[in-house]
Amino acid sequence: MKIKPKLIMKGIRCLKQYGPRECMIRAAEHLKPEEVPYGPWFEKHKLKEEEWTKQREDSENWKMRPLVSICVPLYKTPEKYLCEMIESVRNQTYSNWQLCLADGTEDDSVEHVAEKYCKEDRRICYEHLKENLGIAENTNAAFALAKGEWIGLLDHDDILAPEALYEVLAAAGAAVASASMVGRNRKGNSQPADVVYTDEDKVSEDLKQHFQPHFKPDFNPDLLCSNNYITHFFVVRRELVEQVGGFRREYDGSQDYDFIFRCTDAARRIVHVPRILYHWRTSSGSTADNPASKMYAYEAGKRAIEEHLRARGIAAEVSHTKSLGFYRVKYQLEGEPLITIVIANVNGDDALDQCMRSIRAGSYKNYEVVVVENNGSDGYNYGVAQAKGEYVVLLDSRVTILTEDWLEELAGHCRQERTAAAGCKLLYPDGTVYHAGIVVGIGEIAHNMFNGMRGGYYGYMHRAGVQMNYSAVDLACMMVKKSVFDEVGGLNHALSHWADVDLGLKMGQAGYRVVYTPYVKARYDISKQKTAKGQTDTVSGKTASAAYMKEHWARIFEEGDACYNPNFSKEKADYSLSDEA
Repeated sequence: MKIKPKLIMKGIRCLKQYGPRECMIRAAEHLKPEEVPYGPWFEKHKLKEEEWTKQREDSENWKMRPLVSICVPLYKTPEKYLCEMIESVRNQTYSNWQLCLADGTEDDSVEHVAEKYCKEDRRICYEHLKENLGIAENTNAAFALAKGEWIGLLDHDDILAPEALYEVLAAAGAAVASASMVGRNRKGNSQPADVVYTDEDKVSEDLKQHFQPHFKPDFNPDLLCSNNYITHFFVVRRELVEQVGGFRREYDGSQDYDFIFRCTDAARRIVHVPRILYHWRTSSGSTADNPASKMYAYEAGKRAIEEHLRARGIAAEVSHTKSLGFYRVKYQLEGEPLITIVIANVNGDDALDQCMRSIRAGSYKNYEVVVVENNGSDGYNYGVAQAKGEYVVLLDSRVTILTEDWLEELAGHCRQERTAAAGCKLLYPDGTVYHAGIVVGIGEIAHNMFNGMRGGYYGYMHRAGVQMNYSAVDLACMMVKKSVFDEVGGLNHALSHWADVDLGLKMGQAGYRVVYTPYVKARYDISKQKTAKGQTDTVSGKTASAAYMKEHWARIFEEGDACYNPNFSKEKADYSLSDEA
């Protein structure tokens, strides 16, 4: 196999940035073959010409056809890239759009191309700025040209899929359309949205290769504080742009991150379209292909998170992780609230002693311990009923805590207003992953994510290595707000196998969030032969529990887990693509 110079340079950058050991881990994970290769998957699932034709005909019959203004800041844009970007907008199956181009290029190299398109298509407007004001102010200049009810953000060298505007408006409920549109809005919500975002992928400079798809969850606040996972394609109501004030130049490099925070904070409803509708072009100098090339952008991203938290009155410390563009938020815990640790004694005194030693080795001292004999959910419910603490840890005696400040970390999350529970990264004795969050709808009922993956790996889009929201976390090590635990009725004693999933769903139904954090690690001394949710085991009552879950939470099984993406496999728990047609 011929090794390309570009790959050699990437390897050298990786070695300099991360060191030999971390570089080897990343290389091994990166070189692991995809379960379902994305290139052929993309070709198989992209819309055909007849489907685009049908969308054009359909959208012409919509009773309301809101104008969408697509705003693009230009600066020394290569002619080829500029033409391809503009053509991708002109090829939209929804025709009521405006393309707003604000050009900060000092000479007329871009102007003559843009002016040519303006003469050909009256929907395109262009302004050559007197000076380059930076990406934030250049974008604001494009906003000033916008007349649409909706405003979309597009980079000057990227590409929109032909169906992008049609799918965004359909999902947002922005158009009162024909009968064929009924039911397109995911999650069954017919209310109009203020913010819409889509999935995206990366595309080579010549637009021939599609790779690194980013299939996103529905709005995930804790993931957004870990990484700007929303990015592209981002569309927002014009009134909201005017309300939040557009881009801010002090966040140049991550101006979109700051803008997304302010828009999502102010939005009444946020809609995610689980389709690849935006193609992010990579080039040798772009952050898409070489993250270290724009360190200032990541510093701006850190400040954007800090400002977002500060505006919400949240005390926290934000820091970079080893992976640029991914951040750690460490929430401050005011005072020393009492924490109750309810331990289910499963394997006798030896396991309990080991568990207790790991607890005592922790840095937080204001806790009490309640030990209950292992009788399932009833034991935990009894222990919580005896708890005096504001926060309660549900802990299996076979768990050994590996993180010194684990209680501070979990309580920092649970202290947040809408967070009800927090779970950690659980590892098998051999160091592989047992649990990194739970997704409903994988396997029979639900599955622990990344089960069996090497503990040092990050997983798809770093999901195993960042804080994010899941529908549930594993009962073996979970902190809950006692008040919320009581509010939702605690654990269902009739569920022998899925009680923690049911608890998470009840908390979500009540308007609370569940958080997974990789910054608390614990070893779970349990056999791989009979463990993770979704795997076959002989737990008594599992069949009855599964029947209850399917009936009681039927809507979630029908619509899909909001913390997952419908394009992923329902059989595997590693974020591999679904190979279904």
